[in-house]
Amino acid sequence: MLRLGYLLPTRERIMSGQHETGSLLALAERAEALGFDSVWVGDSLLARPRHDPLTLLAAVAARTRHIEMGTAVLLPALRNPVVLAQQVATLDRIAEGRLILGVGIGTDVPNIRSEFEAAGVPFEKRVGRLTEGMALCRALWQGKPVDWQGRWHMAQATLAPTPHRPGGPPIWVGGSVAPARERAGRLFDGWFPNAPTAAEYREQWADVTAAATKAGRDPANLAAAMYLTLAIDDDASRAEERIDRYLQGYYGVRSDVTRKRQRCFAGPVDGAVAWIKEYVAAGATHLVLRFAGDPEGQMEAIARARPLLEGR
Repeated sequence: MLRLGYLLPTRERIMSGQHETGSLLALAERAEALGFDSVWVGDSLLARPRHDPLTLLAAVAARTRHIEMGTAVLLPALRNPVVLAQQVATLDRIAEGRLILGVGIGTDVPNIRSEFEAAGVPFEKRVGRLTEGMALCRALWQGKPVDWQGRWHMAQATLAPTPHRPGGPPIWVGGSVAPARERAGRLFDGWFPNAPTAAEYREQWADVTAAATKAGRDPANLAAAMYLTLAIDDDASRAEERIDRYLQGYYGVRSDVTRKRQRCFAGPVDGAVAWIKEYVAAGATHLVLRFAGDPEGQMEAIARARPLLEGR
């Protein structure tokens, strides 16, 4: 069954000088009212300043009742995993099991390298910190004494509270290069890229499921997600101008550079529906949508078009 998510514009609001959170929480409530299945928040300390995702999602959890919520994506390597385990467990309690933890390692670009340096974290060690840190979180989420000797050390350490869901929230990992796909299938609960075309998605998802099978895991238990950016407008040229302006402002590089790395659509809603359906046909079951400008209008357009997306 298709599930649709909406990314809250935390970065965009900071870029426009709007640091308050009331309008963001209202958008989360609106997404729930429109029938979206999930609402998401991105993560960055200094490279792309925005609200802290875990803190903001706690407020979202308190303001909503049914919608799932997640990070798209959190950079666990920037955080001590023991502290992170407690934060996530508490958030999952507030959300009553509606949390999804999307995680990633961060793109190798200068401002993200600088962000890691500012946090006192070696950028080159981020993959190991991600995998070990998430394994440690899962161990602590069991609520039993943990002995750990690795990057972090502890003896008979017990964390409380435990998450609402036994074992903690599902962890989806981003990245579409071969090692990331292998990690997704071998270690995590879902795959959450933003780079593959629909044709590439089908092939790469097969790699994820093959890695799961090789590791003795059931691929049917993995979530197949995708992060997409859209500018929906009846005027296609206006939509193209808007998404180019948006991407350049968001990332600080030419839009054509970003559009080679991330999948984007600009144009009328019927074209957006056809484009999204290509990913559904390729195997994606949870699509997280980021809108360039006018979030509420575009949320409403997608909500009206949902029967077409589901073939109804």
